[in-house]
Amino acid sequence: MAERQYRTLTKRTVDRLSVDGKDAVFWDNELPGFGVRVYPSGKKVFVVQTRAFGRSKRVSLGTHGDTDFSVDHARRKATDIIARIKAGEPPVAPAPDPTVADLAERYEREYVAMHCKPLTISHYRLMLRKHIVPALGERRVADVEYKDILAFHNSLHHMPTVANRAADILVKMFNLSDAWGWRPSGANPCRGVPRFRVEKHERFLTREELFLLGETLRTAPEKRLASTHAAAAIRLLVLTGCRRNEILGLRWDDLNFDTGEMRLPDTKTGTRMVPLTPAVARVFDGLARTPGNPWVFPGRKKGSRLVNLNDSWDRVRKAAGLGDVRLHDLRHTFASRALALGEGLPMIGDLLGHRMVTTTARYAHLARDSVRHATANVGDDLGPRLAPPDGPQHASAN
Repeated sequence: MAERQYRTLTKRTVDRLSVDGKDAVFWDNELPGFGVRVYPSGKKVFVVQTRAFGRSKRVSLGTHGDTDFSVDHARRKATDIIARIKAGEPPVAPAPDPTVADLAERYEREYVAMHCKPLTISHYRLMLRKHIVPALGERRVADVEYKDILAFHNSLHHMPTVANRAADILVKMFNLSDAWGWRPSGANPCRGVPRFRVEKHERFLTREELFLLGETLRTAPEKRLASTHAAAAIRLLVLTGCRRNEILGLRWDDLNFDTGEMRLPDTKTGTRMVPLTPAVARVFDGLARTPGNPWVFPGRKKGSRLVNLNDSWDRVRKAAGLGDVRLHDLRHTFASRALALGEGLPMIGDLLGHRMVTTTARYAHLARDSVRHATANVGDDLGPRLAPPDGPQHASAN
């Protein structure tokens, strides 16, 4: 048996240790049982070994050179483990049961950050930190029951949309807790929690309102209602039916005036192409490029982009007398006008970049209105030629 080798283990000493052909353990002169195993590859792993109740136990502590794992840290950890072994306890204290706050942190780190888009990540973080963690964070994951989730959901009854979204996030979180072994499989406490009914807001601008909006946008920069770029972005929301962040996220390289298309690289359905119609192209022609900034709609900071249209829109809609119109209603307006011009629901879905047919189906009632209107127009045209003569509508049976 090779002779045991002892050193006073310090960072300098451990840095200099090496072996030739076979790994070896160098033991500390100051703390019996604390040592470092050195491998021919140069890897060095701290270990602790001690006897208790007639049995010897050796435990690996960590690798020398790892972040936040110094010789002093390893020695303190070895002291604690030796004391636990001699007291008949497990070498390492069992980890405390994870809480909902722990689950939220892991969900955000391992799922949201890896699978969601930046805007969704920001939204989920807000939901977690403003609502979910303050209400449930201290509860142990294994102890959460259906009644707890139901009580939390009901506490947000005054914000039904927020309550429903929080419940959806919790469903995913607890599904993952099953996969991570933090709860028994199939014991998701969020299943069956009823969602609040939310009335969908559907507002479509009339021809007169579109005219008022256009007139207001023409003078918006002069009247300081919106900057030239903000006013142009609002115009494009109506002219293209695109989402706000699809427009604000445009770079000049995304616009191809030769082919007449603009590329939307970051949509809910992936990259898609949108035609640069003459009206849309004129909007872009009226915008000056900011040197050194790739964004079509530059922000205030150098190299940044515009991210917020809410303040500009509030001033514009009030000036135009559009009190209850949201920015997203401009997208609805685009869809309603397309339907009025005879486009079918599948085409509307393509124009809006919908992933699911059910999303476009919300405009089905507008399609029925268009059909009724067209039927009435055709009937009015054909009626004089085919209408029966004036008189009794039904012949007598006698």
